[in-house]
Amino acid sequence: MTTPKLTAQTKAGGCASKLSPKILDQALSRMPRQSNENVLVGFDTADDAGIYRLTPDLALVQTVDFFSPIVDDPFTFGAIAAANAVSDVYAMGGRAVTALSILAWPASGDIDVLEQILKGGAAKLQEADCVILGGHSVNDPEIKFGYAITGLVHPERFKPNAGAKAGDVLLFTKKIGTGVIATALKRSIAQAAHVDGAIASMLTLNRAAAEAMAEFDVHGVTDISGFGLLGHAREMALASKVTLDIDVAKVQFMDGAVEYARAGALSGGLHNNRDFVASCVEGASEFDDLLYDPQTSGGLLISLPEADAAGLERKLPAAYRVGSVRERGAKPIRLQ
Repeated sequence: MTTPKLTAQTKAGGCASKLSPKILDQALSRMPRQSNENVLVGFDTADDAGIYRLTPDLALVQTVDFFSPIVDDPFTFGAIAAANAVSDVYAMGGRAVTALSILAWPASGDIDVLEQILKGGAAKLQEADCVILGGHSVNDPEIKFGYAITGLVHPERFKPNAGAKAGDVLLFTKKIGTGVIATALKRSIAQAAHVDGAIASMLTLNRAAAEAMAEFDVHGVTDISGFGLLGHAREMALASKVTLDIDVAKVQFMDGAVEYARAGALSGGLHNNRDFVASCVEGASEFDDLLYDPQTSGGLLISLPEADAAGLERKLPAAYRVGSVRERGAKPIRLQ
């Protein structure tokens, strides 16, 4: 008997399966704020991970990320889930050290498929020099997998999303399009070469980018994931009290992404992102769908001075300019 495709067993794949940012924002706004001098980054600024100071020279970086299958191959799905989870630590300028697995799996599921998912995640975390210590599982008819990651960083050297400054350049380290390509895959209209390109991007750790940016005066960083480029740009702009000017013509899209977006391969997550973020955006573009597209294991959006941007571009050839930062204007984001 042929095992059903993983993506055919989900309503939404990868970070497109995230809860609507509107619902999440409403819920978090009702949460009481905690007062603890060792909490250097909490949930107030919608940052990529929390930072807790242990000593004057050491702080914990903590994050969690899991989602439903975005590809059909179980080993690859596990590896992408791992790359996506550790990305939050890299976005904070930290080093991932330990992981706890999070698994939702149907009791009647194929044990061989589960084995491959776990092995794929373990292999990617080994590449990241991150050790799996254990985990937790629940019986669930819809598959979900990911990790809670603990990292380390110096308490004075982490990179929050709240540090962007007027005059900064915005660099981005990956192309956009995983959401529409994954949706096209679910609808059986995606070309194999386009899926392979998206998978290669999602499997690429942001470790090299994080290590490269450590050599420069980086002011702010966020990784672009489930809320799309504009959703996470909004979080950076609001936390930093600035406006981000996005030059749409400079944003690079994965092969096939524009065509699939025009064909209507748009996830529910994309529509949720637009519904929540559009009021914060000045201007429009023919590529709006892709700017709101949920990304899985996406790139880092980095805000830094011009001189440092030029140096990071030389150090990290994959990085490219997508805009700049200015004093807060009418809205947090302006499309050019």
